[in-house]
Amino acid sequence: MPQLGCSTRMLVGILVIVLALFLVGLIGGAIGSSLFGIEVPSFMKFSEPHFKLPAETVFELFGFPITNTLIASWFTIIVLVGIFYAATRRMKLIPGRLQGMVEAGLGLLLNFVESVAGKENGRRFFPVVATIFLFVIMNAYLALLPFFGPGIQVGEEHAPLFRSANTDLNMPLAFAVMSFVFVEYWGMRALGATRYLTTVFFNFGSLFRSLGQLFKGRVRAAAAGIMTGIIEAFVGILELFSHLVRLISFTFRLFGNMTAGEILLLIACFLVPWVMAIPFYGLEILIGFVQALIFAGLTLVFATVAVAPHGEEEA
Repeated sequence: MPQLGCSTRMLVGILVIVLALFLVGLIGGAIGSSLFGIEVPSFMKFSEPHFKLPAETVFELFGFPITNTLIASWFTIIVLVGIFYAATRRMKLIPGRLQGMVEAGLGLLLNFVESVAGKENGRRFFPVVATIFLFVIMNAYLALLPFFGPGIQVGEEHAPLFRSANTDLNMPLAFAVMSFVFVEYWGMRALGATRYLTTVFFNFGSLFRSLGQLFKGRVRAAAAGIMTGIIEAFVGILELFSHLVRLISFTFRLFGNMTAGEILLLIACFLVPWVMAIPFYGLEILIGFVQALIFAGLTLVFATVAVAPHGEEEA
């Protein structure tokens, strides 16, 4: 009972503090300033949200523009390399805490990949799928750190030094191209380039055979074959367009969700500082995981379908 009473008092105290911070933020933030005409204290002032879709150039290196999203992507690479280096620098049979966490995380990811693609293909797809998942989710989570918000003076404008790489259209597009190239490469390697292209995209074999029968005078057999061949050729062209459309859908799904989340956080912090942004931070943690899982999972599914026999190859 004493422990329960202490826990209850602690919970009530936390709720009172949170409520007090929310009321102070509500009154002293942009909403309170607008409604009550209160002068916002300097420690509560948040700059008015000003978001540009193109990444801002921080400086140039040998004439090459270095944007804040590129700096953030470098930072993400450094963090990932640092984590895995620290976890594997002194590997032990009985792993330590960091090594155990990394091995457990990679083990779960590997089991997920193998459950979809099978053991052999899963091992082949894992490096690419894991790279996509880890880089996307790390970009999303690092963007929640406080130093991703403040900016520096760049020329006549004020721009953030760090900005999530997921909110730069170039980064999701780069991963979409990477996913597309690997999926097509795995498909061609598994089935052969000629067979893959002719059974998936350019399936004109049945049409040409039926036309050959027509020239030989087999009109009845050729008529049904020509209709079937036209349908198969049309389906192949649709399949080609569907593969190309993946580049657009992959890119704008990740870009749109991550950009919208960042804008939402900026607005929440501006309207009601401190507490108001906490639920949205939790939402962004969930969205970051979901978007990384969707991007990596769809790549895995498309790769699994690409290496499976198609059409005539199934026989």
